[in-house]
Parts: sequence; structure tokens; C-alpha cells
Amino acid sequence: MQTLLEPGNKAKSSIPSLDWSHAGRYRCNYQTPAGWSEFSDPLELVVTGYHYSKPSLSAQYSPAVASGGNIVLQCVSGHQYDRFVLKKEEPQELSWTLTPQYTYSTGQYQALFSVGPVIPSQKWRLRCYSYNLRSPQLWSEPSDPLELQVSETHHKPTIRAEPSSVIASGSHVTIWCQGILNAQEYILQKEGSSAPWDTQIPMEPGDKAKFSISSMTEQYAGRYCCYYYSPAGWTQCSDALELVMTVHSKPQLSALPSPVVTSGENMTLQCVSRHGYGGFTLTREGGQKTSTSQDSQYLASTGQFQALFTVGPVTPSIGGPFRCHGYYKRRPQVWSQLSDPLEIHVSGQAKEPSLLTQPGPILAPGENVTLQCSSDISYNHFALFKEKETGLSYSPGQQLQAGLFQASFPLGPVRVHTGGRYRCYGAHSLSSEWSAPSKAVDILVTGQLPVTPSLSVKPGHTVSSGENVTLLCQSWSQMDSFLLLKKGAVHPQLYQRSKFQDQQYKAEFSMSAVTSALRGTYRCYGARSSSPYQLSQPSAPVELVVSGSSGGSSTQRTGPSSTAGLETYQKILIGVSVTFLLLLFLLILFLLLLRHRCQGQQRKGAQTEANLHLPTGTAEPVLRDRGPQKRSNPVAAIQEEDLYAAVKDTQPEDNMELDSWSQTEEGTQGETYAQVNSFRIQRAGAVMSREFLDTKDGQSGEDREMDRQPNTSEEPQDVTYAQLCNMTLRRGTAAPPSSKAGGLPEEPSVYAALASTHPHAVPRDTE
Repeated sequence: MQTLLEPGNKAKSSIPSLDWSHAGRYRCNYQTPAGWSEFSDPLELVVTGYHYSKPSLSAQYSPAVASGGNIVLQCVSGHQYDRFVLKKEEPQELSWTLTPQYTYSTGQYQALFSVGPVIPSQKWRLRCYSYNLRSPQLWSEPSDPLELQVSETHHKPTIRAEPSSVIASGSHVTIWCQGILNAQEYILQKEGSSAPWDTQIPMEPGDKAKFSISSMTEQYAGRYCCYYYSPAGWTQCSDALELVMTVHSKPQLSALPSPVVTSGENMTLQCVSRHGYGGFTLTREGGQKTSTSQDSQYLASTGQFQALFTVGPVTPSIGGPFRCHGYYKRRPQVWSQLSDPLEIHVSGQAKEPSLLTQPGPILAPGENVTLQCSSDISYNHFALFKEKETGLSYSPGQQLQAGLFQASFPLGPVRVHTGGRYRCYGAHSLSSEWSAPSKAVDILVTGQLPVTPSLSVKPGHTVSSGENVTLLCQSWSQMDSFLLLKKGAVHPQLYQRSKFQDQQYKAEFSMSAVTSALRGTYRCYGARSSSPYQLSQPSAPVELVVSGSSGGSSTQRTGPSSTAGLETYQKILIGVSVTFLLLLFLLILFLLLLRHRCQGQQRKGAQTEANLHLPTGTAEPVLRDRGPQKRSNPVAAIQEEDLYAAVKDTQPEDNMELDSWSQTEEGTQGETYAQVNSFRIQRAGAVMSREFLDTKDGQSGEDREMDRQPNTSEEPQDVTYAQLCNMTLRRGTAAPPSSKAGGLPEEPSVYAALASTHPHAVPRDTE
């Protein structure tokens, strides 16, 4: 409250010692005899210095601005505030307020103020402040002042760096600012800095100034521009120069799957590094230089960071080479070194060559290996490419023989880095289109993992041909896959993903219906997915022996043990088995038909009439004595010896034959067969019967005759004959008996027991 002691139209209120409590919004009013007036418009009293941290103010490119132009000013703070305020000082006060944004690349909060149009008649001296909304009249300390330099001319200088704008850490670099002859002062400005980075006053007339950096460090990395002062005033700032510092790491740029791509197709370029860069930039050099950037991706399987760039459609005029580098998002001017250049080759539709390894794809360290690329096309040049590497290896083609062209690529002694996947190409000249790629060939290096797996065979080391065999490879250490190798085979490897079971990593290699081609010595190796071309130590050798194989020999024959080879052998074995079964079936069918025919003939013989009439003048058959027997009944003895009469249907004849074969060995008669020809003889009132003569108490047997008895029937009778087989007769040891009819030869007798199944047959002697 102020009471005026003298007439006047204003009052003065003083704050002798300002503190934070005085900050706020003020109004005033007055009283006259007519009453109290309305309140004035508010006055906002701001107290600065409440926050000890102060922001920084700078021109985004440079403080030099052409008359009538606009300029972007940047207010930055490392602390979080709700608002930034930009104030232009007297005599023409102006104010701008913005909400800051967080910048991940710098880890700071910033606001960009567009100021203008700027005219030379005003003094452009500015500061910026920060505050929070909960106390809007309590501001931070002001930034250092920034004074804009207004130019009357639109001419601007040029800026460049020697030897390059990309400088390795610790190297020397020179920045040149090119102006006019009467320039009196040159200023180098770095983006984000409120004060000039450097100032040069020419000691003698010249149109350029030199700014030197003796040892490149991270603090020098950034964006620069330069301007100068002449009698006409300050110029505009030059175009920006981005000065980049590189660190020692270098990423790897490769083409997927190879740097040879078919015309008209897209290709993928992969930039990879083990350092944790936030992003990668791909640059195409030569001709029209272009670049593109992508955020990096972390690959847990390899522990690397990568970015994939798609380029295309590819044409023969694609240009190049390509390079890539990594960068940090918070320090965008700190790069990795540039990758090695990658040349891109365009291929056509020409026939692909073939690629072979000598001596083989699985090698131990120190062995020499050569890759041979060959084709029946008359290519003059061949190129070898290894996946995930940048370039090609070239070799001229040579004609080995008519219609075959080849180039050899010696890789020297095998090392760890020798392992990988290879392809080759052919071309008629280095400048022409390349052929399609050959099929991939993998080179695997053994002994690179400190692990030795074990190999075993089920059911055993020795198996019969046609059996199923399983080879089990296992390891206590972690293995992602296993490989089975047969000694002496060209392409023997079989891969299996491992399974964790019983605290071990295992893989089973099954072989169905093994043959002699699969016998040999086997080993197995382990591999990990992080380094698929590096193998473990080999397991102890296991010998597989296949026995009982037809056509086998003592000489070991090697054959393919790949899955395709096993399938081929299985098909052959199945074909042979089917053929054998078919032949066996035909043989059984033939035997069944033969048996059926024989049974039919026997049934026919069984129905043959029983009337047997001997031809006139033919003597009746006489059965010789067998000699001494244990039993008195010859029939019983014959039955004990399994003696049967053999009956066979023949053509009608006039005689009946009794054939016998005697054992040549003394004392024993072997198999004795009797062949009786069946026939029908018409003879009135006659029928053949049998009579057995008894032999008593070891006395010599008497002659036995077949008596003729009158037949009671005039009709023919059926006679059934028994079969005589597998009979053994032994000679008696007693003295030869005497015969009533005279002496008989000293030889065993053969008896034929004839049984009739006809209903009217004579009953058999039961003794």
C-alpha cells in the first residue's frame, strides 16, 4: 500500500532483497474520491537461478544468417524440465516457449526454436532458460548469450576436409574454408556449440583459411560449417561438413548367398560386427555415391550385431564397390572402420560348373586341400567364392582334354579359417556375365573342439547280411549335431541332430538290410551350430563286419554310405528277394501239380482189376529165403524193418517185374525198392493169392510158392499194392540153411507184402 503525499499518477513499491518467495504474478489498483479502480493486467515476476544447472544455446548450423532469413536455435540441457524459454534481449524483447524432447542419441533434452525473419536493423542477442510447471516463475540460470551475425549478402563459402572427412582415431586432419580474396576473418563453427570453434585472420591476402586438428579424438567428431567477414558484412554459413572419427573395429560385408547375382533380381548384403553398434550404414562408391542406414539386430546364435540391406533389381551397370560401417546412436559421428570393399558381379543363365575337393571334404589341420572347378563349357576364367567373405578368387581356365575346362584353387595347409561353404563360377572373360553358381561344397576341419565322442554298434560289430544295424555316437559335452564318416568313401558323411538323453548328447545312424558294401571302419565327429565347419576330435574307430554276403570277397569294398546309397542297396535287395520268392512259389506249384498227378495214377492203380494172369509159359515168381530171423513170421519181420511194396502204374505188359538194389557194404542191405507193374489180365476163374510159409526155430526156410485158388467171381477184382521204401536188411550170421528143394544161393531175400484193400480180398495172415 502506498499513500501519495504529493499529487501524482504513480506509486513505487520496492523489494529490497529478492528471494524465491517474491516470484509470482502481481496486479495493482488505486483509489480516488470516486472509488477503487479495476486491477491492472498481471505482471509476472520471474526469479532466475532457482536451478543451478543452466542450459546451452547454439545455432543448429551456425550463428551467421542472411538478412531476412530464418535460423534454427537449439536449447539443450542434461536435466529434465517441463519448458524451455528463449528470450531476445533489449531493445526489442521477444520470447518463445517450447516443450523439450528427449534425444536418445545424445541423452539430453532439447528444444529447437525457429527465429526470424532476421533483419540487420535489430541486435539479435539471445539466451534460453528452463523451468517446471509446478513453479513456472522459478527459472534456471540463463544460458550463455548467443549473438546472431546478420549478413547483407547471400554468398557463402565452401568447406572440405583433407585427407577425408572420415578420420581414424589419432590421425591428423585439415579443414579448409574457401571464401573470397578480401575476406578479413574466417570462423569455424561446430554444430551444438554456442561459441565459434576456431577463428582465423588471414596474415596475407587469400581466399581460404586452414583449420588443423593434429590428433583426431571423439570431441572433434561432429558437423561443421564456416563463414567469413568482409567489407560487405558476414556471409552465410557454408554447407555442413560431417567429420567422423573411426575406431579400430571393422565390420564384415558379404553378399547372401554370394556376390554373383542374376540380372534383374534383388540381392541381400549383410553387414556384421561383434561390437555393439546401434546401427549400420551401407555406402555405394563410384559413380553416384549413395548410402542408407539401418538399426542393428543382435544375433544370439552367433553373438554378433548385423543389418541386412536389400539392393536391386540388379543390372550390369550397378556400379560399386560397396562398403559398410557401424555407428553408435548416442555418438552418431563415431564410426567403426569401413569394411573391405565388396564387388558385385552379375550372372546370366549360362550352365553352372562343378566343384570338387581333393583329397576330400573332411580334413585335419595341416593337410593340403585343392578345390577344382570344371565345366564342359569353354570358360576362360573361373572364380571361387566362400560364403560370408567379401571377394572372389580368380583363376584362368585350362583345357585338360577335349570338351573339359578346369581351374584349380589350392588352399594350402588346412587352418581353422579354411572351413566353410564354397561355390565356383565360370565366365568367358572377367568383364562378361558370370555363369550360374555351382553346387555348394563344405570343407570341415577336424580337431577344433576339445571333445572326443564315442561310437558303438548295435547289435554288434559282426552282423549277417540283411540285418539292421545302428551306430550310436554320443558325448558328455554339448554337441548340436554328429557326423558319421566311413574310411575310404568319397562322400560318406551322414548328419544327425543330437538328442539329449541320459545326461548325454546322442545321435543314432540306422542302416537297414546291410550288405557287404557297408562294411568297413567308421568314426564319428561332433559339431556345434555356432561353428558348423569346425569338428571335434574323431571317435575311436569301429569296424563293421558283414558276414554271409553272396558275392563277397576278402577284399574290402567301399561304397557310398550316404542315405541315398543305403536306399539304393535296399531297393536292390528287395528286388532280389521278390524274385527269389516268385521262383520258390513256382517251384512249390510245380511240385504240387506233380504230386497231384502221382496221386491220380495211384488211385487209378487201386481200381485195377485183381485178375492177374501170367502169360503162358512163364514161370511163377519165386521168393527167396531171407535166412535166419528172430521171428518165425516173415511178415512181422518185414513190418519191423519198415518194408513196403512199391506200386507203379505202367503201360499194360505181359510180365510183372520185381526190381531190387542191394547195399554194397557187406553185412547190410540199404534201401531196397520193389517196382510192381500193374496191369489187367483176363483169365477165367483164376485169381492170385498169397501164402506165407512159416520158418520155425532157426531152421532153413522152405520154398514159398503162391498157390492158385479158384476165383469165386467171374468179374475182375481190384488189387492194391503197398509201397516199399527205406528198408534195411542185415545178413544173418548163422550157417546158411538147406532147402528141401535143393540149395539156395547165400544172399538175403527180399519180401514184398502185398495187401489188398478190395472188399473181397483174401484176409491177411494174423500170425
